[in-house]
Amino acid sequence: MSESSNKKIVTIDVGGTNARFAMAEVAGGKVVSVGEPTTFATGSVAGLAAAWERFADAHSEGLPRAAAIAVAGPVTADEIRFTNSHWVIRPREIAGELGVDQHVLINDFEAVGHAVAAAGDEHFVHLSGPDVVPAHGTTTITGPGTGLGVAALVRREDGSYRVQPTEGGHIGFAPEDRVEEQILAHVRDSLPRVSVERMCSGPAILYLAEAFARIEGLPMPSGDDRELWLSALTGTDPVAVMAMERFCMILGAAAGDLALAHGANSVVIAGGLGLRLKDQIAASGFSERFVYKGRFRALMEAIPVRLITHPQPGLFGAAAAFAQAYA
Repeated sequence: MSESSNKKIVTIDVGGTNARFAMAEVAGGKVVSVGEPTTFATGSVAGLAAAWERFADAHSEGLPRAAAIAVAGPVTADEIRFTNSHWVIRPREIAGELGVDQHVLINDFEAVGHAVAAAGDEHFVHLSGPDVVPAHGTTTITGPGTGLGVAALVRREDGSYRVQPTEGGHIGFAPEDRVEEQILAHVRDSLPRVSVERMCSGPAILYLAEAFARIEGLPMPSGDDRELWLSALTGTDPVAVMAMERFCMILGAAAGDLALAHGANSVVIAGGLGLRLKDQIAASGFSERFVYKGRFRALMEAIPVRLITHPQPGLFGAAAAFAQAYA
């Protein structure tokens, strides 16, 4: 297909802290290219329309009248509000506010699902199981970040696919050994109901470190969750390191549980934190916990587990969702 027949769109990934914009091209139901992203701190911009105008200011040729928008939250309500941002998005008003003729609006982890469906093999690394991915069937996608995203990607034999966003991160946390029973007891002092997200997301390292400090009789390292992750990754604090190692084990167990629930024949780990922990996950007890499913161990050992390494899965996936809908 010629370059002139490619359709230009603006692809957008809106989180609670930052909103990323990029120019993209789609054709024939696929993403042709995604340009370098421009990032706006949501706290410094009034809202989506204002950020769109700022992005337009940097493009003298004007913006295309088409947009793909991924947002961190459910997209079924009349208003989309963000936990860490003053932004409010009203889906029915998007076309008028942005001046677009075509647009898609999807959940941010749904966009990750589209990225998994559309990205080439060069954007994945093998973690465990067979190094061959089935051409069709269900892929469980889960990714730790501010929360724990979960989606299911269903590939059909005719080459088409569907992404099912879920709230699977909010299933209950199930301890698998005595250490995790102690961790759960500690967390229940402040949270009566403990979801797997509480134990397997960026902020989770605080709960895990507090629990290990109590269990091992060691001082609790200072700092917020970001500082604890830095201490863990650099190996400068033993409690933070123990918390990170346990985090990887819990992620493996959760990914395996979700794969069983989805009837999946492959799994992809995503999320900004997942990518950051790529080496730690590979060296941890993640794989053993993934297959540790009693009578179903053999079934779990046959499931390939990969990690997506695409630098902008939200932007790429939103563009892929637009391509599926319009191109």
